[in-house]
Amino acid sequence: MIHEVEELFTRQVRAWPQLAKGVEGLARARTRPVRIDWFDIFIRHISHRMASTTAPVDRESVARRPCFLCAGNLPSEEEGLRFDENFTIYCNPFPIVDRHLTIAHREHGSQRIANQFGNMLDMAAALAGYFVVYNGPECGASAPDHMHFQAGSRSLFPIEKDTAGLTGVTVPNYARQVFLLRGRDRSALIHRMDRAIALLAQATGKRPEPLVNIAVFHEAAEWVAYLFPRGKHRPGVFYTGELTVSPASIDLCGIFVVPLAQHFEAVTGDAIAAIFREVTLPDGQFQQVARKLESER
Repeated sequence: MIHEVEELFTRQVRAWPQLAKGVEGLARARTRPVRIDWFDIFIRHISHRMASTTAPVDRESVARRPCFLCAGNLPSEEEGLRFDENFTIYCNPFPIVDRHLTIAHREHGSQRIANQFGNMLDMAAALAGYFVVYNGPECGASAPDHMHFQAGSRSLFPIEKDTAGLTGVTVPNYARQVFLLRGRDRSALIHRMDRAIALLAQATGKRPEPLVNIAVFHEAAEWVAYLFPRGKHRPGVFYTGELTVSPASIDLCGIFVVPLAQHFEAVTGDAIAAIFREVTLPDGQFQQVARKLESER
């Protein structure tokens, strides 16, 4: 599968000017690390992410535009690679990381993780050296009307290093709430994730799906999954114009995207930590769910 993905990128960069421009933009992107407590966040200035960062995702706005993930609406130059009978892999023309992919369902339907986490695990196992992410419909998905995942190279994936060797279900003193789920048993891991999401829905009253971001990778026959429970979509600084940022899965994994140059220069580690705390679940609700998950291990 990796060889086929590499061939897809090679063909598409040659044939699709928008992708070539995006890859060039990523190559020019500036990245700087900031230290927060014991870990690093990599702030990345990518101007071509402005549209995604500020995308209106309310129901009315989404209904007014054609779905850009439906096959019939894709640019004529865009080519897909079949993953299975349901999902197709595409090159993301607005990349945040190297080899940024969008993996879209063949049918138009709402962004929901229910009954889809197993597909995430299969994608992660097939894409060696990649991570796979899910952004909830109110947590960074700019196409909340079409089921999809994203994937990208783990050449820069800070959370993997940060959590290496950790065995608990939480990551202490991490400035953001995250559940850490590991396992070699696919069915058991699906059950564990489904249980965590059900507990979050119960704790927050948010149904049919609580606000979540998910990231997964597969290494040495083991899956590692990160579940970020959200308290809100965007931070207050987004609405005041102080910082044009809208954290989704990749940001929460440690690559913090800032599309405006002046904000890239100005943002601090303290500001990022405050944003993470604001948009992830309040500590009381998080600990309530964590205790139940710990007791069921």
